[in-house]
Amino acid sequence: MASGILKFFLPKDKIFYSLFEEASQNLEAIAGKLVLCVNEADYNKRATIIKEMEDLEHQNDDLTHKIFVELGRNFITPFDREDIHSLATSLDDIADHIYASAKKINFYKVTPIDDQGILKMADAIHDAVLAVNAAVKELRNLKNTQKIVECVIKINSIENQADDIFDLSIEKLFDSDVDAKSLIKRREIYQIMEVATDKCEDAGNVIESIVVKYA
Repeated sequence: MASGILKFFLPKDKIFYSLFEEASQNLEAIAGKLVLCVNEADYNKRATIIKEMEDLEHQNDDLTHKIFVELGRNFITPFDREDIHSLATSLDDIADHIYASAKKINFYKVTPIDDQGILKMADAIHDAVLAVNAAVKELRNLKNTQKIVECVIKINSIENQADDIFDLSIEKLFDSDVDAKSLIKRREIYQIMEVATDKCEDAGNVIESIVVKYA
């Protein structure tokens, strides 16, 4: 009898899983466009890609809002409400920083294809997002916890690599003969891109927390 009552209150459509999967898939699209953007030498073509990224970032904002609305509607949730809120926020933060990275590149009129630091950082962001997306997809059943753990380890490893790329890029930047304005512009782009990988690690940490509690 008790199990029947519990079943009555359980969500019928697993809406949270679907929304998280849509958001993480969207992140993969944004990260892919970032790679295209930094490998594009033409300013106007980059602007077109950045506009597409902006649209995707807005979609992620909408998905985050939907998750928060469902959180208010549903008495029973698939895992802790705090974890749902944290994961939604961290996925949205990833989208924000990826889009901000691309926007800053054109705002500062930096040619990214000439900057190995920017190119390598974009690849690191893309790889981290792929791992985040893979981990999110496994949350639906939590049966393959080993795969989730492997994804989280990969995210953490990529974030460490991004730290190294950032440090080396800053060192190379200060050793170059670029003027002060160019130095400040490029350093800010590196910083935003590095934070994007930090946000991927934040998402990985939330996913790891969910696995520990419910696997």
